[in-house]
Amino acid sequence: MKLFLITLVFMAQTYASLFEINTFEADFIQSITDEKNKVLRYTGHIIASKPKSATWQYLSPIEKNIYIHNFEATIVEPEIEQVIIRRIESEFDFFQMIKIAKEIDKNSFLTVYNNTNYTIKINNGLIESISFLDQFENKVKIKFSNQKQNHTIDKNVFIPNYPMDFDIVND
Repeated sequence: MKLFLITLVFMAQTYASLFEINTFEADFIQSITDEKNKVLRYTGHIIASKPKSATWQYLSPIEKNIYIHNFEATIVEPEIEQVIIRRIESEFDFFQMIKIAKEIDKNSFLTVYNNTNYTIKINNGLIESISFLDQFENKVKIKFSNQKQNHTIDKNVFIPNYPMDFDIVND
């Protein structure tokens, strides 16, 4: 009985931490596997905050920074000295996607968001990975490390930062 209660308390903490995330920060490795099992890997850092702000900093194999705020994405590509500013057609809400996830087994959750199935794996109450099929049927897996949840984030990290002499493309 004691083991059952301990398990129940742990599961309640896991659910609470997964469904009540207000900020998220982590290093990541994003693997994209095509139909021929060719794998492309990116590494970087993500910072996200409710309601709808995120900064994805890709470090390798190329440097790229993506700033997302509400319905606008700003993509800064230093290697080609270009900034692309684009309106996001479909509203993607990272925190809402997590909030509506349903448990499929211990530490695994499934959510259907914008007609895409996302599998979310957690470990010790922290998001460990997110996997899905992209619009080209590539398998995408984003594995997180050094995760921080619900900590204070300086809102300035969501303001696009780039040299003024970069070419700016409004898409």
